[in-house]
Amino acid sequence: MHKIDIPQSVIDRVVARRGRAHIHDNLDPARTALIVVDMQNAFMPVPVAHAPCEMAPHVVPAINRLAEGVRTLGGLVVWIQTVCTEDDKVSWSNAHSISSKARAEKRYAALARGSEGYQLWPKMDAKPDDLYVEKHRFSAFIQGSSNLDEILRARGFDTLLITGTVTNVCCESTARDAMMLNYKVIMVSDGNAAANDEEHNASLRSIYTTFGDVMDTDMLLACMAKNSTRAAAE
Repeated sequence: MHKIDIPQSVIDRVVARRGRAHIHDNLDPARTALIVVDMQNAFMPVPVAHAPCEMAPHVVPAINRLAEGVRTLGGLVVWIQTVCTEDDKVSWSNAHSISSKARAEKRYAALARGSEGYQLWPKMDAKPDDLYVEKHRFSAFIQGSSNLDEILRARGFDTLLITGTVTNVCCESTARDAMMLNYKVIMVSDGNAAANDEEHNASLRSIYTTFGDVMDTDMLLACMAKNSTRAAAE
């Protein structure tokens, strides 16, 4: 697992700006969606992967725990799968031109719809009633990437728990854009995976200081249970 490191100086800045350390601890479980980004074979340490993240399998238990908790309390679990189509090769050609030709070709193959790389990692606790959304860019919310924003708004969700891989690329990109679209965003510190602790923690700090909140799985489950009980009593 990543060693989480958010310095006290960062926490102090957040408290000074917002008045408390966790601005979204009052989340409504019934309006909360767990967003699971790119937990696909293409990003796991297996032969079919084009961009393997060694840490990714280690965050699976935390994501699965959150998925169960979110479902139980009336929220939504969303599995985001990156896909690479023939159109993407043209419409997002720059993303592939800055990689070597061999790496770009491997990405095309690994993320082709229906391929082994495209499939979710088998140990993910994905259920038939969950939501499955394809994205065509790093961020699930940027224009032309997916219809996730439309779906979430139609269903009344306003709070997003961001998990998946890798922390500082697709997960952070999705989190930043979600906040720009007026969602309450929480990065799950033990539910995201990056290449190393340094990149993981830099991403968490960036989100925490400006774009949303950062909590671990235990804290989130406790907040959701408390808020669900309180809502039932009102």
